[in-house]
Amino acid sequence: MFENNPICNLLGIKYPIFQGGMAWIGTAELASAVSNAGGLGIIGAGHMPPDVLRAEIQKCKGWTDKPFGVNVMLMSPFVKEVMQVVVEERVRVVTTGAGNPGEYIPALKAIGSKVIPVVASVALAKRLVRGGVDAVIAEGTESGGHIGEITTMALVPQVVDAVDVPVIGAGGIADSRGMAAAFALGAKAVQMGSRFVVSEECIAHPNYKKMVLKAKDRSTVVTGRSLGHPARVLQNKLSRKYEEMEAAGASKDELEQLGVGSLHRATHEGDVDNGSVMIGEISGMLHDIKPVKEIIEEIVAGLPHAIAAIQADCK
Repeated sequence: MFENNPICNLLGIKYPIFQGGMAWIGTAELASAVSNAGGLGIIGAGHMPPDVLRAEIQKCKGWTDKPFGVNVMLMSPFVKEVMQVVVEERVRVVTTGAGNPGEYIPALKAIGSKVIPVVASVALAKRLVRGGVDAVIAEGTESGGHIGEITTMALVPQVVDAVDVPVIGAGGIADSRGMAAAFALGAKAVQMGSRFVVSEECIAHPNYKKMVLKAKDRSTVVTGRSLGHPARVLQNKLSRKYEEMEAAGASKDELEQLGVGSLHRATHEGDVDNGSVMIGEISGMLHDIKPVKEIIEEIVAGLPHAIAAIQADCK
């Protein structure tokens, strides 16, 4: 089906489906499962120390012979050391977030890596393409975790029109209909995070997954706008406390201290009341936990039907 897809051909993958590089839960277990199922699995480096990331990469190499990537969060205090590990391990695909990866592109290109940053605006996409990236992930505000302000529907076609590299659509995509919509907007692939959170291979705590499965369409909120780093999470005791402190004019240090360790508390300790349950708005339509392979195969099998339904309605 995807013989002529530019992303599949660029990366050597079977299906144009990326797994979002999610901190703490985008581990080798999930990344290798996605890659083995034909997509592009991505290890989320987050704030991982370099030795931890190296171990995850080596595990992933042992579990799949297919291409996989690493997502590097450019605001990490370990970013330089993490990038060095990525180069030494000759990771084939590097996605980036929260900044401009320009200073690292020459070293990554020297080992043959494909560099694909996440962007939340046309201006950033154009600047990064001038810097030599291979593609961009246009991620709408519907996504979970750290977000921009423009919706996927508005962002993807504007980025597609502005750059001459393939665009991957992200934000609010979890099934065949979402994939068809992204393609209609001009994307050549999709990236999904939330859908893979509720996969069997994701190591997120059962409490985390249960809370996601119970979510409704309006269950998420955005915190951290006053800091300039908005993040989408499921509403709980922590998010309400955060919103109260923001409204009361709490200092940056006070708000940052409230968030320290909160994601790990939710993902690994299962404290979904006082931890940060990062997930996208699409969580309201997630109702089951399945193996990664089944998730991907269902989406791919359903794509022609989703496209045919659009065509039928347009006759």
